[in-house]
Amino acid sequence: MSSPPTFTVRRGEPELVGPAEPTPKEVKPLSDIDDQEGLRYYSSGIHLYKNDPSKKGVDPATVIKEALAKALVYYYPLAGRLREAAGRKLVVECSGEGVAFVEADADITVEDLGDVQSPPFPCFEEFIYDPDNGSECIIDRPILYIQVTRLKCGGFIFGQRFCHNVVDAPGGMQFEIAIGELARGAAAPSVTPVWARDILSARCPPRVTHKHLDFEEPAGGAADGIITTPQADKVRHPFFFGPKEIAALKKHAPPHLRASSRFELITACIWRSRTIALGYPPDDEVRVSFIVNARGRSSAWLPEGFYGNAFAFSVAATTVQEIRNKPIGYALELVKKAKAGITYEYLQSLADLMVLRSRPLFNILRTYIVSDISHAGFKDVDFGWGEAVYGGPAKGGEGPIQGVASYYSRIKNDKGEIGTVVPICLPADAMPTFRSEVEKLTKEPPTFDPYDTNSE
Repeated sequence: MSSPPTFTVRRGEPELVGPAEPTPKEVKPLSDIDDQEGLRYYSSGIHLYKNDPSKKGVDPATVIKEALAKALVYYYPLAGRLREAAGRKLVVECSGEGVAFVEADADITVEDLGDVQSPPFPCFEEFIYDPDNGSECIIDRPILYIQVTRLKCGGFIFGQRFCHNVVDAPGGMQFEIAIGELARGAAAPSVTPVWARDILSARCPPRVTHKHLDFEEPAGGAADGIITTPQADKVRHPFFFGPKEIAALKKHAPPHLRASSRFELITACIWRSRTIALGYPPDDEVRVSFIVNARGRSSAWLPEGFYGNAFAFSVAATTVQEIRNKPIGYALELVKKAKAGITYEYLQSLADLMVLRSRPLFNILRTYIVSDISHAGFKDVDFGWGEAVYGGPAKGGEGPIQGVASYYSRIKNDKGEIGTVVPICLPADAMPTFRSEVEKLTKEPPTFDPYDTNSE
């Protein structure tokens, strides 16, 4: 991988940007899906834009700041502050104090940053305004931090940090799209925001009706090398799954699973390969957990415009020896079954669990977490300079899942092939084994059909 460019960023004085018009002063409780201990952090995103000659003399920071103030009239809770009520319950005091905004200039061009197609974004720390240096404190602070960095080529970078308790990725995207629409001259956002956090709050009385493995410790006593290994001893490498790799994975799957989705095939492959590479004891339990969003699913219970957290971690679990000794079809079957399990009732059960168990932190021991952002539409945020060159997470994982999570992105490689890239972070001594296991499933067809009962 190429070395990061050398450059200087000059930040101006930060300011608070409030709603452009008076907004209601009230207190809004978060849902019990929002109000999770594991979401008490700021998630970061970056959008990179090229110069548009037709915008000569137009300052993107000014355009975005003015549109931000207009958007906050509709999304006024985002201009408030989080407070803790009884039992550390989070509520938003809609005070209109504003979001943090800072302008910056960098002596670098879009081209200098290279062909960025997946997180982490190079030198992201320079483009994200974080005055508290990664502090996990979210109380009585702005819910949103924005930095607009002008580049010497005329392009710019929009960097943001959102408190995850208040919005999830689609919710944050909805707000950014609204800023873009207003920046391009719209009178109002095309989607009216809906708070409706009561939809995902605990029932009365609360009752847990599903098994939530992500809040239970996995069986077995081994430590997790990916967690205990110092960051300096880890390596990160992107793995590309194009048409050839997907075709090979399908050949390794049993006939009835060969129509599995790209996401399912890749996840089963990486989970199995990663488990083998990390060398856990054979009887220990290992898991794969993936983020499943409730938006757009068959149930029509989530209103359009909802911008709160509406996702859950779906978990597949087995023992090391089972996933290691059986063909990939075994892991694939587990992944498919877990993926289908997120329903409204499941989310209600999760909300009830949060209340009954005082918002426990989800367990990441011997767990690989994945999120498919291939179709999230991050590049579609348009402030008037067109589609973003890069749009997506700033980092390769944040909060409790940092170092154990991967984002799946759709890219075009240097051969012109469109496929999925998966950044993998592992201890340096585990990466060669991982690479070998992935290659077995994506480049070496089996010498016999493991699913043919007539095979010897």
